[in-house]
Amino acid sequence: MPKAALPTELPSERALLVGIEVYGRKSLLGLEASLSELAQLADTAGLQVIGEIHQKISKPDPNTYIGSGKADELRALAEETLADVVVFDDELSPRHQRELEQKLGENVKVLDRTALILDIFAQHARTREGALQVELAQYEYRLPRLTRQWTHLARQAGGAAGRGGTGGVGLRGPGETQLEADRREITERIVHLKKELEKVRAHRKRYRLQRQRNAVPIVAIVGYTNAGKSTLLNTLTGSQEVVTADQLFATLDPTTRRVRLPNGKTALFTDTVGFIQKLPTTLVAAFRATLEEIGEADLLLHVLDVTHPNARQQAQAVAVTLDDLNVHDVPVLLVLNKVDALTTDLEAEARLNLGERFEMGVPISALTGQGVEALLERVSAELYSNLVPLKIKVPYKNGQLISLFHEQAVVDHVEHCEDGVELEGRIPERLAPRFRPFVPRARRAAATRAAPPPRR
Repeated sequence: MPKAALPTELPSERALLVGIEVYGRKSLLGLEASLSELAQLADTAGLQVIGEIHQKISKPDPNTYIGSGKADELRALAEETLADVVVFDDELSPRHQRELEQKLGENVKVLDRTALILDIFAQHARTREGALQVELAQYEYRLPRLTRQWTHLARQAGGAAGRGGTGGVGLRGPGETQLEADRREITERIVHLKKELEKVRAHRKRYRLQRQRNAVPIVAIVGYTNAGKSTLLNTLTGSQEVVTADQLFATLDPTTRRVRLPNGKTALFTDTVGFIQKLPTTLVAAFRATLEEIGEADLLLHVLDVTHPNARQQAQAVAVTLDDLNVHDVPVLLVLNKVDALTTDLEAEARLNLGERFEMGVPISALTGQGVEALLERVSAELYSNLVPLKIKVPYKNGQLISLFHEQAVVDHVEHCEDGVELEGRIPERLAPRFRPFVPRARRAAATRAAPPPRR
């Protein structure tokens, strides 16, 4: 008798989505749009969404978040639909998760938005650095939630394990003992991961300093997840090396590529992890080593999907995340992506939704290449528009600076003297501090007197 063929993939788990709107709590997306995004996250994670339930409440219930009545309704719906997983659109506290697990029964997993995003990140981490960052975020999220996997010990002890009850000799308290051991192990792992990521940060810092010495400008591509950032980087470089997919968080590990600008100079473009509303604080903290690249950039390209019905809210979510990262002084160029998919009605709606932002942005299609040349012209102008006039004398031993001036400046005059090279021209403002020590003393004093007082 022939054996049945084994399935190549496990069947998708069936998921119910739970959306809560708390009166008085501001949300960038409305309840319906947020649940739609949660469904996309669930699909990306490999779940099969079979239904959703939502509720408006004055404040979260201290026990089950949604209240006992709604929890009963959720349990009945889960039993009726044979749901394997219930996913909440907000982050649940450990107590909420514990109470809901008891309410829904041991056959139904309770997840929240944070756990779902962490799972997607774990699937998409392709480098050691990405894996370290995801693992740290997962452990920090799970540490206060280490309860459910040890409930079998409590049942063995007649419900008294770990609570000083009378479960019998040899059975009293094993759950608590094992749980504490597990917590210690995870805490030690967290410490180890943080040390490893500090090494990553140090390596990135050295790499950034090297790039600064080479004076190659850095352009960081930021934006909401699935806005088309990776597609844009592929189009700019004429390759398909960066992974692209019509999924949320398809790109997790940052990728940097060299791009030649229309003025003949080059810049390094870095694709970064996508942002999303309600981005978990544990992720922001864990990915600090990667996200520091954004703050060190000379220019940010904020890629926005203009065809998305919530484009304005997505733009606000990106601005909020940049603010959380303390990225305030880096200039931002708005890139209006996917214009190839705009109809007349969609364009009118996008203009209405984005207001002045639409007029300020550079319209492109990262997929077809439409508008990309104009975008590079704008990037070149942004990086090289603020030119500072300099007249300097650089000793021959500082050959790297002399080369840098020729590469990055608009050179008006060069004269070779016995003790160095006299250079006159205009240099990008970001590079001017490196040349100021070579400005003749009299000119430096005059420039200092003419400079405005520092801001307070």
